[in-house]
Amino acid sequence: MKKIILLAFAAMSVAAMGNGRGTMVQGDSIQAKDSVEGFQFTTVDSVGITPVKDQNRSSTCWAFSTIGFLESEVLRTKGKVIDLSEMFVVSKTMMDRANYCVRLYNEPRFAPGGSAYDVIYCMEHYGLVPQEAMPGIRYGWTKNDTLPVHNELDHVAGGYLNGLKGLKKLSPVWKEGLQAIYDTYLGKCPEEFEYEGKKYTPKSYAEGLGLRAEDYVSLTSYTHHPFYERFALEVPDNWRMDQMYNVPIDELMSVIDNALAKGYTLAWGADVSETGFTRKGIGVVPDEDNGADITGSDMNKWVGMSADKKKEELTKRPLPEKEVTQEMRQNAFDNWETTDDHGMQIFGIAKDQNGKKYYMVKNSWGTARSDYKGIWYVSEAFMRYKTNDVLVHVDALPKEVKKKLKIKN
Repeated sequence: MKKIILLAFAAMSVAAMGNGRGTMVQGDSIQAKDSVEGFQFTTVDSVGITPVKDQNRSSTCWAFSTIGFLESEVLRTKGKVIDLSEMFVVSKTMMDRANYCVRLYNEPRFAPGGSAYDVIYCMEHYGLVPQEAMPGIRYGWTKNDTLPVHNELDHVAGGYLNGLKGLKKLSPVWKEGLQAIYDTYLGKCPEEFEYEGKKYTPKSYAEGLGLRAEDYVSLTSYTHHPFYERFALEVPDNWRMDQMYNVPIDELMSVIDNALAKGYTLAWGADVSETGFTRKGIGVVPDEDNGADITGSDMNKWVGMSADKKKEELTKRPLPEKEVTQEMRQNAFDNWETTDDHGMQIFGIAKDQNGKKYYMVKNSWGTARSDYKGIWYVSEAFMRYKTNDVLVHVDALPKEVKKKLKIKN
């Protein structure tokens, strides 16, 4: 079941293979860089995932990460690899968000972001569709295309909503106008479709997957609300006000570990704006205050380095990290240092060449933008520090956590 995954010399094609549980795991056969430095990872355990996708220049990581999570749930329960449409969820969610903003006189900022809960809400209320029933971007979003079509969509839709500001009365058709914009760029959400020889509606297709919205829970860890109670995390993209269970960070980490050990993945909301989160596939919390010491650099030379060069030095090989506490997490959240930047999927555990633990994370930036074909390796310290929330099946919770949260099923 173990596989050795070493620092990539070049991006290779996506591969899928079994991990001993009858599931599919991505990212074997990555070659080592010819260097004495760098990270070397050995997979300890991993859960089934579907192939890495590319969100391109869109702000829809929340859809890609949670759709990937649901695809893994179907893989776990049915042993079937499926490819769900992210843009069906995006279209439905953006129309709901626009309606929410208009009802509040456009005071909340209309934006293309969202949360894992948006996907669960869509599944429950609108259904889901396979990728081939709604491919998404209709023009300019091909493998090698750099045309920012989704950026254009965001500007056009945002401009439409801004144009409603100041009006004393709205017509009954303003929603049709906005829906036409999304239909033009993303294609229309199908009301019926044929797939694998059967006819479906989005709701009947979702029901056939065997996934139930009530089986999924969100958890977070902050001290400005009581532990073991639920609250709506105060971040802009939680506009549906998803009620998350609040637990101490040690217990949140135990939830992640228990889920992976039992064969479940997690949808992960995190802040990736830190120095330690690189485009090459690493997420760590290096001790920047002692950067010269931990990298063995001359202090005068270190002080004169650019921020980019310091980041490179701090993240090119395993180094000591900060010890992350609950208070440290809270301070970062309260000071706007931790924001809801990005959504990904946690699916495994690995160790580096020093035996240090990392979490394996599926990203949605394609397979060529990291040294590990779209997989990131995130240290325990980073996971403790920069996790905003996780979404997971309720059966993946440890019994003692369920009891404290008064969850009976």
